[in-house]
Amino acid sequence: MKKQSSFLQSMKAVMWGFLGVRKQSGLQDDAASLSFVHIILAGILGAVVFMAALLLIVKMVVSS
Repeated sequence: MKKQSSFLQSMKAVMWGFLGVRKQSGLQDDAASLSFVHIILAGILGAVVFMAALLLIVKMVVSS
């Protein structure tokens, strides 16, 4: 039986993916349990947060 995981677990997997550090066993576990919709939403949310952080850093550097 396939175990469904939460959106928080999907966010955690996407953040590890952004960093590029993931064990093979973790990847296999995620592929078996994560929802496709959760991964898409977590990826979009992660990209928006990443871009907002970059814009904030650039704004702080340019203003000083």
